[in-house]
Amino acid sequence: MKKNIDKNALPRHWVHSHEEDTETERVFRPASFAFPRSRGRSAMTLKPDGDLVETGPGPADRPQENQGTWSLEDDGTLSIYEKEKKKPRRTIKIVSLDQDRLVVRK
Repeated sequence: MKKNIDKNALPRHWVHSHEEDTETERVFRPASFAFPRSRGRSAMTLKPDGDLVETGPGPADRPQENQGTWSLEDDGTLSIYEKEKKKPRRTIKIVSLDQDRLVVRK
């Protein structure tokens, strides 16, 4: 089933807004969103050229960074790859996307 996901709306710095999560979905907001204070948030920067930077809380609460690439499949699946790998490290099913909210399936 082909989903109508605007690939041009994906490239940006998305930060996990765990306060908005449900049992089945995770919510991400642009970094400019007014988040409440939190000890640490995971985030992903999807660059227009297909590069990816993921960050998340690491040891001693210091951010840990991983780099890779991304692609959007026709069915609305966001595939995350390690650099130079052909098989995705993980896939993320997009539920909805607009300019200020990305919702994915858990």
